[in-house]
Amino acid sequence: MKNGLKPKEKLFCIYYCQYRSGISAAALAGYPFAKSASAKLLARKDIRNEIERLDSDSAVTEHEISGGYRLLAFGDCSDAFRLLFCDEVPDENELEKMNLLNISEIKRPKNGGIEIKFFDRLKALEKLSELSPASEDNSALPFYDVIERSAAAMRDDENGT
Repeated sequence: MKNGLKPKEKLFCIYYCQYRSGISAAALAGYPFAKSASAKLLARKDIRNEIERLDSDSAVTEHEISGGYRLLAFGDCSDAFRLLFCDEVPDENELEKMNLLNISEIKRPKNGGIEIKFFDRLKALEKLSELSPASEDNSALPFYDVIERSAAAMRDDENGT
């Protein structure tokens, strides 16, 4: 192996990154005495380095977040409507090919219909605007701050302080 960890140790690191519990990670990786195994494993520098590497690999970037919000805000809903109005439930292969990202919830009531709830596009747009560089560009604020400080200084001069 590239980093010298055994498969079971590598599995422990993966589970630890997922659940953030040493005991759970050790048990899922197959260690018989999970509590003591997790303590021993987490004390090792090579294990901690692997966990740190896995965490950095799986970190979500701001670009990915804005991309997700963009899909929610502008995404296509045609597959969801196709699902809503189809006569019979599509098979697993058809469902895998459908773009159902905009759906937050699907219910099948007792009366036989189907209810589909979508994510809120306006909230996604609001989040996108918060993340956009234009919202961070407050070029007028420094100018406003200078005027405000100048006015405060003039008031202080008039009051003699």
